[in-house]
Amino acid sequence: MSKSPLARGVALAALGTSLTLPGLVQAAFLEDSKATLELRNFYFNRDLRQDSNPTPAQSKQEEWAQGFLLRYESGFTEGTVGFGLDAIGTLGLKLDSGSDRSGSGLLQRDRETGQAQDSYGDFGATAKVKISKSVLKVGTLMPKLPVVQANDSRLLPQAFSGGALNSTEIDGLTVDAGRLKQYNLRDSSDYEDMLMTTGGRRNITGAAGVTADKFDFGGFSYKWNDSLTTSYHYGALEDLYKQHYLNLVHVLPIADKQSLKSDIRWARSTDDGNTNVDNTAVNAMFTYGLGGHAFGLGYQKMSGDTGFAYINGTDPFLVNYVQIGDFANKDEKSWQVRYDYNFAAIGIPGLTFMTRYLTGDDVDLGAAGNSGKEWERNTDIAYVFQEGPLKNFGVKWRNATVRSNFANDLDENRLILSYTMSLW
Repeated sequence: MSKSPLARGVALAALGTSLTLPGLVQAAFLEDSKATLELRNFYFNRDLRQDSNPTPAQSKQEEWAQGFLLRYESGFTEGTVGFGLDAIGTLGLKLDSGSDRSGSGLLQRDRETGQAQDSYGDFGATAKVKISKSVLKVGTLMPKLPVVQANDSRLLPQAFSGGALNSTEIDGLTVDAGRLKQYNLRDSSDYEDMLMTTGGRRNITGAAGVTADKFDFGGFSYKWNDSLTTSYHYGALEDLYKQHYLNLVHVLPIADKQSLKSDIRWARSTDDGNTNVDNTAVNAMFTYGLGGHAFGLGYQKMSGDTGFAYINGTDPFLVNYVQIGDFANKDEKSWQVRYDYNFAAIGIPGLTFMTRYLTGDDVDLGAAGNSGKEWERNTDIAYVFQEGPLKNFGVKWRNATVRSNFANDLDENRLILSYTMSLW
């Protein structure tokens, strides 16, 4: 298991600082601290719809694993400048896998044999400093910004090492800036230099196997009122791409228990020296809420010489990025229809349902000829116990079907059992 040197250094520095402060000053540091333990039991089955005979192609990915996530978040020491420390420890254990079924993203694989390892995990620490309404964090980070969103869709989350500043000095205005140096992927315990996603029919050249040792980001969001929020963010993966992202979210109350939410996004990505990245992404999601019902309609369009650019392993901030696909290939246009229902509306809190269908076409297949087409269907059913001895225990089933004329057809099921307990 490899730990980021930066994370180890800031953890020791923050701990040393707290130990030298008087007990009175440390009071808020301890009193405002909290710790949780999350248990995740994850079964993953993806039918790649490939016959392993007579060719040796892998026909499916099927694994079962148990995850443990211990999170600690301190308060801040008292005074004009407050100091704090956050930490996360993760452990993933193999319950079932095989050399012909690995690669689901649940478990770390041996780089030589490709087989899933029996266990993997990491420890990360984050030192933090607070002045007024501004907080600087250095160490292990899991950003959730339009230009970089750490992935947490498997057993253990993706993490980054670096520094980030978040400031809310002006009411309604949130400012973010920072630099990421390396990442630890969701199925890894090693920190590595960052890669750029190049899969699918993106037509991106010059990026395969090329690593970057920094990602700079900055931006702001402003909440004009309870109904309207706008934002701008910038990100640059060294020598690979630069990206500008605009977002507008508006919620229009219509009547009692009725509303229309508009989420409109625009991104412009260009190369940063070594690639041919050239993409404009326009995407929007409109959701009509009626009691426990929500009806959504989404549209996404890619234009330019390439598809959408983002850091390998992260979640792209696109409305049509769903369970399997991102519908972000060169020239692709895609639509989404979605339906959600919250059973709390009929007296069953904790039970939710979601289904959606997406279709994309006009994908540039280059010399392959005709334009590419694909579609995906997702269904989620989840229940979280609200009371009794199983309170906070969650069960979720996720199903997906993908069909394409330029990539593998896929059938997928995920069963996730989760339980989070507060330690203090």
